[in-house]
Amino acid sequence: MSAPTLVWFRQDLRLADNPAVAAAASLGPVLPVYVLDETGEQRPLGGAAKWWLHQSLTALAGELADHGLPLILARGAAEHVIPDLVAAAGAGSVMWNRVYEPGPMVRDARLKAALRARGIPVTSHNGSLLFEAGHHRTGGGGLFQVFTPFWRALSAGAPPRPLVPVPALSAPAVVPRSEDLAAWRLRPTTPDWAGGLRATWTPGSAAATARLDAFLDGPVTGYAAARDQPGIPGTSRLSPHLHLGELSPTQVWHRARTIAAAHPERASGIEAFLRELGWREFSMNLLAARPSLPTTALKADFDRFPWRDDPADLTAWQRGQTGYPIVDAGMRELWQTGWMHNRVRMIVGSFLVKHLLADWRLGEAWFWDTLVDADLANNVASWQWVAGCGADAQPYFRIFNPMLQGAKFDPQGAYVRRYVPELARLPDALLHTPWMAPPLVLADAGVRLGVTYPKPIVDHAAARARALAALQTLKVAA
Repeated sequence: MSAPTLVWFRQDLRLADNPAVAAAASLGPVLPVYVLDETGEQRPLGGAAKWWLHQSLTALAGELADHGLPLILARGAAEHVIPDLVAAAGAGSVMWNRVYEPGPMVRDARLKAALRARGIPVTSHNGSLLFEAGHHRTGGGGLFQVFTPFWRALSAGAPPRPLVPVPALSAPAVVPRSEDLAAWRLRPTTPDWAGGLRATWTPGSAAATARLDAFLDGPVTGYAAARDQPGIPGTSRLSPHLHLGELSPTQVWHRARTIAAAHPERASGIEAFLRELGWREFSMNLLAARPSLPTTALKADFDRFPWRDDPADLTAWQRGQTGYPIVDAGMRELWQTGWMHNRVRMIVGSFLVKHLLADWRLGEAWFWDTLVDADLANNVASWQWVAGCGADAQPYFRIFNPMLQGAKFDPQGAYVRRYVPELARLPDALLHTPWMAPPLVLADAGVRLGVTYPKPIVDHAAARARALAALQTLKVAA
């Protein structure tokens, strides 16, 4: 039997359309490995992402078992773990699909060089993007800094690579010892706060494919409008599946294009949907080109911004106790389900950065810990967009009015009533401004401001004026 190829799974927890797995299988036996590496330059996973990872690894192990292969689990610095497993299994080569986060990119380059120096061939593949990072460039040869022309270039060019089928797989003769997934303690126990996650999500590639098919089977038709309404199931909710690679963007692209060709009435919705996939691609390109993006504003002037440090305000925002219903609904949805509707992410992000003058990095860190789809590139790029300091960013002076945003995108209050049930009996006209309700209306609805629901922690008009004054200091300093 030929020496096996070690396949290092990372953000590609699937067998379908997995270039590294297919390439390894073409050489002979395959040894699948997952390493939980939270050392060195790696940013440790957040709590919600750890919960998802446990479920996703369980699903991948089951998928591999159906093909007669084990999943070897190891914890520690991958630069030491991978060579040790290569030696233990007698592997003749190593393959992986690339990740585009700063720490892992540096680590992977070192590991690749070290293995090759020992005579072990290493090959990396693109299994996470539609096109390799940096593939699309401006007319002058530079990287795109604005999303719309990036998306125009991507969507008008050649399609992504063809899908890679699941290959015939054979197990190696020698299988190194695997660690026990339960021993990693990725799931919360004391307390167990993951009940809402379990009720909301089914991780794994099979569930991801089923969710994609269900979305493209009808809901995508109205996606262009429905995606902005958090009170209805108008989005695909594929982001956590894409983050850990239970589904590849290439699978999504080709499936969506096939459906659009067969059902022209769904084409406009599918185009809007794929544009969001394009934002993910754009964000990955930004992060790959600018490793400092998670900590440094793309617009350097914003690193002189006079942010406020108010722990009480930050806690109120995190707990969904700001007194602004649409903001509080979003933050509670996040805590309960590990996910938040995209329109509401923009609203709560604007509120934190502009109403409370909190550093965008505080919001990015909270989302990192609480989102099941905590993708570094998307999270950082989106927070910088909201803060006005990133690529193609919303101008800082554009400050969302949370009352108007709530009334516009949740007009019947289905979203607020679901996540802020203490306001459920208020009439629609007052649901997003409970402090304006007459005392008798509040009493009839069982609402006691400051007791059962907080009063606004900041006045919108005053907060807006304060934010614009803070922005002005940058111009003066410049």
